[in-house]
Amino acid sequence: MIHTIDITISALYITAIFVIGLWAGLKHKNQSKTGTNEAGAYFLAGKTLRWPTIGLALFATNISCVHLVSLAQSGFDTGLLNGNFEWMAAFILILLTLFFAPFYIRSGVSTLPDFLEKRYDRASRDWLAVISVVSAVIVHISFSLLAGGIVLQTLFGVDMYTSIIAISVITAIYTIVGGLTAVVVTESIQTIVLLFGAVIISVAAYNKMGGWEPMVHVLQATDQLEKLSMMRPHGDSSGMPWYAVFLGYPILGIWYWCADQTIVQRVLGAKDENHARIGPLFCGFIKILPVFIFVLPGLFAYTLSQSGGLDISALQTVSAGKTVVNSKGIYTLMITQLLPKGLVGILVAALLSGLMSQISGALNSISTLVSYDLYQRRKPDASDKQLIRVGKISAGVALIVALATLPLLNSYESIFNGLNDIIAHIAPPITCVFLLGIFWKNASAASSKFTLWIGSAVGVIVFTVNKLYPETAVGQIPFMMMAFYLFCFCVWVQVVCSFIFPVRHTSESLQLYWKSPFESLLTPGWKGLGNYKTLSLLLAGIMCFLFWFFR
Repeated sequence: MIHTIDITISALYITAIFVIGLWAGLKHKNQSKTGTNEAGAYFLAGKTLRWPTIGLALFATNISCVHLVSLAQSGFDTGLLNGNFEWMAAFILILLTLFFAPFYIRSGVSTLPDFLEKRYDRASRDWLAVISVVSAVIVHISFSLLAGGIVLQTLFGVDMYTSIIAISVITAIYTIVGGLTAVVVTESIQTIVLLFGAVIISVAAYNKMGGWEPMVHVLQATDQLEKLSMMRPHGDSSGMPWYAVFLGYPILGIWYWCADQTIVQRVLGAKDENHARIGPLFCGFIKILPVFIFVLPGLFAYTLSQSGGLDISALQTVSAGKTVVNSKGIYTLMITQLLPKGLVGILVAALLSGLMSQISGALNSISTLVSYDLYQRRKPDASDKQLIRVGKISAGVALIVALATLPLLNSYESIFNGLNDIIAHIAPPITCVFLLGIFWKNASAASSKFTLWIGSAVGVIVFTVNKLYPETAVGQIPFMMMAFYLFCFCVWVQVVCSFIFPVRHTSESLQLYWKSPFESLLTPGWKGLGNYKTLSLLLAGIMCFLFWFFR
């Protein structure tokens, strides 16, 4: 159980974030009243965001309790393998910088469904808006609440639903009142706290183990050296051989980082194109850290448990005469057993940072989508005040729905794998229409519409078969490869439909695809090290080296 001093630190942190969020949002709101676009100021921070804020906010929105809890769990179970999700993201963020962000900024859109309408048609916009709202509720809010609830219940001894409802309400208040400005200001603070807390637990685990070599010796003794490898061979029991990572992750990653409103909204609020390009690269450099401060501590926890340095008996149960470890709670055990009083409170603050920033970012994107892409379509003359009111109501409803889905999602053995399993069936058609839309002139409006409809329907069918009939051939396909297969099917659908229903470009859509892949590099950007081309090459080089070193 947690001590009084740690409870005090956690309570003070929640209070501080609540006050700062309200202050930042209300201050920006008062300043924006002198302008004419009150809704733009609320949903997109008046397009004033600079690259450091964008990068930190992108990272904070991505990293939540899910990552702190489930990446430690995956480190305990499979070693560094799931670190691929963190490091592969850097390459996708380079794609966002080079190819996607410029179009988003130049087209002046407020949402990604709005971009699809400009490139394709209204039907594509409507479908993506609905899918984006649903995915924001499940992927960004529900799973974060689940991970946070597991930790808070263990630490405070409070019912899981009671604790997460309290945190959710606090976060929702400053998010709904303050809009995107409140979100990015608090996310910037929360990112620093989250990273600081993660470093603390990493150092504690490292010191308890006695360093890297003792950990390697334990892995050798238990015949588990493959836990240090991120590139697994064909037939690996994890279902994630090296080719599945390189074929499957880009499908998930392009949807998540380049075509998901919750993430890209920070880029849409950029001051200009250069800030929109450098912000994601800054996030890409920060994404190097999670393998070392989120995944590696879980691996240390495994070797500590094998050498007697960590008591995991509280997580063990006996099933059919075999001892089974419920590794979902491994991060909580590390906090309570490896840290002294006071530092536990800081770690709880870090966990709350991840939880609150994820919820706030998702709620803001949901309110933006509902207001601009659903409500404004039916009431084109709606005032800014009406749009903001609808956005606030939709955010509150979304939070209630997210809370209602928690019991269903808790059935996944691994939170992180459950999250990516769902994304693998949502992402392929969206990734397809965005990629072909900006790289292929002949991608037509009708083809986009049919690809989104058919691809989403097939994804739901395959997901249902996987869950109801896991022993079938379809049920045996790992989710990373399933994402790749579904993407290939969607590309086929869109190409065929584009020939059946030829493209009819508008004057606007003619400006929203690259005439050649190199056209995006013609913009000079800032001079010196801050140039987006230089930083992209530097980030790509670092990531290639890291993958080679941990292959």
